[in-house]
Amino acid sequence: MNFGVYFFGAEWNIDPLELGREAEARGFDFLLVPEHTHIPVSRQTPYPGGPGPLPAEFSHTPDPFVLLAAVAAVTKTLQVGTGVSLIIERHPITQAKVIATLDDLSGGRVLFGIGAGWNREEMENHGTPYDRRWRVMREHIEAMQAIWTQDEASYDGEFVKFEKIWCWPKPKQKPYPPILVGGNQEGALRRVVRFGDEWMPSNTAGIQDMEGKFKQLQELAAAAGRGPIPGGVFNCEHDAAQVERYIKLGLHRFCFMLPHTGRDDVLRKLDELKGWIDPLRG
Repeated sequence: MNFGVYFFGAEWNIDPLELGREAEARGFDFLLVPEHTHIPVSRQTPYPGGPGPLPAEFSHTPDPFVLLAAVAAVTKTLQVGTGVSLIIERHPITQAKVIATLDDLSGGRVLFGIGAGWNREEMENHGTPYDRRWRVMREHIEAMQAIWTQDEASYDGEFVKFEKIWCWPKPKQKPYPPILVGGNQEGALRRVVRFGDEWMPSNTAGIQDMEGKFKQLQELAAAAGRGPIPGGVFNCEHDAAQVERYIKLGLHRFCFMLPHTGRDDVLRKLDELKGWIDPLRG
């Protein structure tokens, strides 16, 4: 089993370096952080978390890869990753180098959670048409995979095109860091099979839906000639009984949201989680 935590690195929250050290000291396996380059003030896109104003931490997120590099520098075993990286908002050649460099310098500790994002205005500010976001995401990932695995990489898509290039370093993990893909619709499952290494949807799906979709994922993987694909739960319930049910389904990675209300609350939550997670490890 792999247990980790997720937090927004807003300036009023716990210092990320302290969090990394404290999470590692308590035996957590990984730390994930979100990505938003900015939040358009227009706020035309509704917040998917429910009605009301967008929580302030969304517009106060630091650059995830600078933050994760700093955390990796003060830890030894903690995996560091994105939950999720909005890869359609970054150029794939640059993004491939950033990920590979972080993985190389951290000794192979990167988890690459990816997504297209939910904020239409945000992605369109980066030139990505909202109705083509999934195609752009696929091409960006496939281009990065080519760069990571080929000495002279090239890619010819609708949105991404480049002739043979040299681009180092290559990732420490081979062939590249695990690519975690979220979502629980059939389209998301097909994306996992096409270019992902793990399925990690949010806990908004009920346990029965998760069971059915996890089975469907394996069927799609087999039909594509792939072996079993591991799965997990992002923003998992803080409930041991529910996690045990997920484990029985065959899921192996569980990520828990930490409070956005400062250092003391975060450290208390880490201790609370550790108290009931340790027995689950067996």
